[in-house]
Amino acid sequence: MEPIRLNKMISHNTRHSRREADKLIQDGLVSVDGEVVTDLSTKVNFENKIRIKGRSLYKKTKYTVIVYHKQKGELVSKKDDRGRKTIYDTLPSKFSHFMSIGRLDFTSEGLLLLSDAPDIVSALMHGDLERVYYVKIKGEVTKHMEVAMQEGLFLADASKGGHEQSKVRSMEFAPFLDYRIIKSRPTYSTIKVTINEGKNRELRRFFGYFDADVVGLKRVSYGKIDLDMLKPGKHRFLTTTEYDALRDYLSYSKKEKAKLVDREPSTKV
Repeated sequence: MEPIRLNKMISHNTRHSRREADKLIQDGLVSVDGEVVTDLSTKVNFENKIRIKGRSLYKKTKYTVIVYHKQKGELVSKKDDRGRKTIYDTLPSKFSHFMSIGRLDFTSEGLLLLSDAPDIVSALMHGDLERVYYVKIKGEVTKHMEVAMQEGLFLADASKGGHEQSKVRSMEFAPFLDYRIIKSRPTYSTIKVTINEGKNRELRRFFGYFDADVVGLKRVSYGKIDLDMLKPGKHRFLTTTEYDALRDYLSYSKKEKAKLVDREPSTKV
């Protein structure tokens, strides 16, 4: 394991947030290899013996995943410098150290997964699990949109639909795994779409290219985990069946990555 900052190590393996970890370090309550450390830039790994208030820090091996029904008008962020509401204002404080698996923007709603294990968060964020959304757009669904949904699309300028401060400009959109036009009207249309990527405002940028502003975006499933009847602002733990499916997926992904590494040509001479 490559060394990481001490506060990150603490927050990833305890219930403390990074801010709380900083306070523990500054107060002289953390030691590394028997020496009290107060330097916030200190980097460590699990070869170091880390103690917090005299108790040893161990690598977290168990994890928890929850489903949260994100509401419109909430940020997926720990805090906001403009004072806007975040998901952590709604979630019970015991989940303050949980990390979101991907994001839904301020005006989007629906299923959001959170976990207390960084490795799980990273694996799912960069994985290829299917995500299902209901998208409401201004205007009707055109033939050009359908072709792009079926064949994919590359945009040198994909800024329309993105956040005004986003540095992402070009974007390649893979063909949608599935889509179903629920309603197509000159005023508003609704489409159920399935994709397996989680790029920055991907669907808003896709439909923005066709001058079809997204006025409603709701995620209803992520892999085999469904929103079902969970009410806005509420959360639940994964069921045993959902945990089993998640473990199967993570195990399969790990094996596939190992195969890719084995197939890579050797650089040794």
